[in-house]
Amino acid sequence: MPTSSLTHPLVRPPVGPSAPSSLRRGPACVSSPETFWDPLVEDPPRGALTRADRDRQTRLVARARATCAECPLRTACLYDAVVRHDVAGFVGGTTVRQRHEIRRRLGIVVEAEDLDTLAGVLGGARQVDHDEVLRLRRAKPDETLEQLAARLGCSLSTVKRHLRRERHEPTVRRTVECPLPQVLQVTTAVVAGAALVRRAA
Repeated sequence: MPTSSLTHPLVRPPVGPSAPSSLRRGPACVSSPETFWDPLVEDPPRGALTRADRDRQTRLVARARATCAECPLRTACLYDAVVRHDVAGFVGGTTVRQRHEIRRRLGIVVEAEDLDTLAGVLGGARQVDHDEVLRLRRAKPDETLEQLAARLGCSLSTVKRHLRRERHEPTVRRTVECPLPQVLQVTTAVVAGAALVRRAA
């Protein structure tokens, strides 16, 4: 029987005005860039790691897991990372590999983000797509508009124009139908299986 989303261990109560200000500021990962943006966590190398790097990665992932466990936005973050966006790094208490397995079990296909296009590394003059600006803004909410423009390789006025257009004519987004309790149940099974493999190693 699926666990109720209200009593599930991955669900944290909503953040209200009475919550501590540290919880109202946003995702807990934002205050720990040295953990979440470390290359060993954000984009782990595919080849063999040295023993020192392996030990460091284990410590960083444990720290990231603990940070996510205390974050009031964990459930929303996890759901978006599994169902809506194919993002890199440690998100919502899960690794990229775990999210691929969760999607496989749920039968969800998420189109990979075109990070080269988002980062503006393709070179040459090109038209900036409206959806690119919106995706990057959602992915990097704490960056200034100037930083977003630099990532996209366009002018600040272009970014402002697309964001202004979105305010006046919001884009209707297609949502994938996958019940939250089902995502949480499969996530719990995948993460628990990964923990068993780590202990056996």
